[in-house]
Amino acid sequence: MTDHEVARVFDASGLRCPMPVLKTKKEIKEIAVGEILQVTVTDIGTKKDFPTWAKRTGNEIIEMREEGDKILWFIKRSA
Repeated sequence: MTDHEVARVFDASGLRCPMPVLKTKKEIKEIAVGEILQVTVTDIGTKKDFPTWAKRTGNEIIEMREEGDKILWFIKRSA
């Protein structure tokens, strides 16, 4: 379990690049600045894509955790 206070959860499991990033971009707009979006993915390409996207958009990766074949991202909306 996480100790992050998550405002919204989005499951992008099964989606392949670039869909996880494109859908996350839309989902993060649904939360307020300062809140955290939890995204679950199965595409390992997000290990490179999400940090690049976050840096480009000014959002902050709080944590990335692998659980079996899934990767959990905790992204703080900063912009």
